[in-house]
Amino acid sequence: MLEAPESSFYNNAVFWVEVEKIKPNPFQPRKEFDEAKLNDLARSIRQYGVLQPLVVSRREVERPDGGLVAEYELIAGERRLRASKLAGVREVPVLIRAGHDDDKTKLELAIIENLQREDLNPIDRARAFDQLIEQFGFKHYEIAEKVGKSREYVSNSVRLLSLPAELQQGLAEGKITEGHCRPLLMLSGRPEEQMTLFKEIYLKKITVRDAEAIARRIATDRVRKKEYLYSPEILQMERELTEALGTRVNIETKENGGKLAIDFASEDDLRAIFSQLAARMAAAKSREQPPQSPLRRDSVNFSGDPNSSVEIAAPAFNEELSPAPEQVVPELDDRSKEEKDKDENTFDPTSFSI
Repeated sequence: MLEAPESSFYNNAVFWVEVEKIKPNPFQPRKEFDEAKLNDLARSIRQYGVLQPLVVSRREVERPDGGLVAEYELIAGERRLRASKLAGVREVPVLIRAGHDDDKTKLELAIIENLQREDLNPIDRARAFDQLIEQFGFKHYEIAEKVGKSREYVSNSVRLLSLPAELQQGLAEGKITEGHCRPLLMLSGRPEEQMTLFKEIYLKKITVRDAEAIARRIATDRVRKKEYLYSPEILQMERELTEALGTRVNIETKENGGKLAIDFASEDDLRAIFSQLAARMAAAKSREQPPQSPLRRDSVNFSGDPNSSVEIAAPAFNEELSPAPEQVVPELDDRSKEEKDKDENTFDPTSFSI
């Protein structure tokens, strides 16, 4: 419970106030309430009641008929108030702070109470600190003194608000830890790389140390690429490989050759990347080899004998697009048998040579 001097409450007494008469704190820094946990608390309240009083401020307001009516505004205990309403409780115990607190005090008390209970997620805490700074002119060290933390703790909390909205939501929902935000903040000038690292942390469960190593390397690569002026083609290759494999890919060129680095988070992740590369290589290889044409069988007569032929295998062709192959036509011999015998028995000296 939020500690306060005894003189700050009406006789340090507990009062019972109808829940419908208690207005919520407009400066409540906590924006997210777990419905399941609220229902659990509501069941406990039905069985045991509200064991810890809420803290409220009280003021009297004049009614139209001239009478006075008391109004209560919640300072601390919104979760208990919400659960009491769910439980159907008519009245809740409260401690009434003496005097009318200003807005700054209400916000300050609400923040301190939530911090003491560790009920604020990092983003709600950062927004509360930022509100104290922007709206009420607090310095970082002043907030640190009030919440019992270091100045660095306050400054680092406020820095979380410089993250993109999607990353802030991921932190508030517990997808990443506050420690993961340090390497993400290192990439503030590179939103694409920042988002890629965020997804790797969330999906691959990358540790804070590994995330910091990746962020440092990316920051170094940024200087390197400006210094050596990598060609747009190489940078495009990096981007396409990163997108295709679903992980970070780094190409480093040297005077002679270079190296290609592919990040992976685990052995299973490595196997998945290997399978993708193997599938792509197989697909590329199949595209390079033209399909084998089926063989067509043709019969060709070389001897002139109509009853004799030799069957040969030849590649099929497209009858419509390719010209027909030349047919082998045997020479025609129209000599009679007597003329053939005469020619065979005749010696031609001009056709003989040694």
